[in-house]
Amino acid sequence: MVALTLTPVIVNVAQATTATYAVGIYSSLEPSGEAPPITSSLPGYNLSYINDFIGTSLPAGWNTFTGIPGGDPGGQFASSHVTVSGGLLRLNTWKDRQYRGHWVTGGLCQCGLARTYGAYFVRSRVTGAGPNEVELLWPVTNRWPPEIDFSETGGSLSFTTATVHFGSANVMDHSTLNVDMTQWHTFGVLWTPNAVTYLVDGRVWGVIAQSSHIPRVPMTLDMEQRTRCTVGRQCPVSPVTMQVDWVAEYVPS
Repeated sequence: MVALTLTPVIVNVAQATTATYAVGIYSSLEPSGEAPPITSSLPGYNLSYINDFIGTSLPAGWNTFTGIPGGDPGGQFASSHVTVSGGLLRLNTWKDRQYRGHWVTGGLCQCGLARTYGAYFVRSRVTGAGPNEVELLWPVTNRWPPEIDFSETGGSLSFTTATVHFGSANVMDHSTLNVDMTQWHTFGVLWTPNAVTYLVDGRVWGVIAQSSHIPRVPMTLDMEQRTRCTVGRQCPVSPVTMQVDWVAEYVPS
């Protein structure tokens, strides 16, 4: 069955509303220039998880993806393409000799922590165009849909998209944000029983408020890159990295 797209919206980052949600705290010691937010940054919520990716290994509760991505037979995930160093989590795309010189990408999930509803913030940037760079919530059962993509580039450096996938026919509510993805931004999603709210740098840029479209199952935070070079899409011309400075998560108080 053909997927449908509903309520397409295009927003410039400068047009995002001025309502302030969780943002980081200025710090010259952080790679992105901002440290994670504090407990009181999101009224009505409690800070439940922070990771600043200190050290040289993945934190407990995170797992890397391996093998061929679902729905993308030309792609390839490898654990070696996810690294932690210098205060950054890095997802790395390059032509890997261990895979016959094909483009191989990084992906991981916070598989050890699933929630129904909450707020998620990821401070990130990308170094180049090509692979589809995605920050999303995925059902812990792997029964899809639903899915909430709160930043998905489609390989672009000039915009990102957000999409709620719902229903057995994979119907989609889809929005686009014009933004420079090579600069540091804090992308977020506020997921409640009544709405899915998309955030950038503490400002609202999109809201899905149709109750029947909102996922109501436990989901995990995932981040991934994908290439579709075999069909001439989302294919880089040089190595590309998604850099993640920190992740912060909140639950309703």
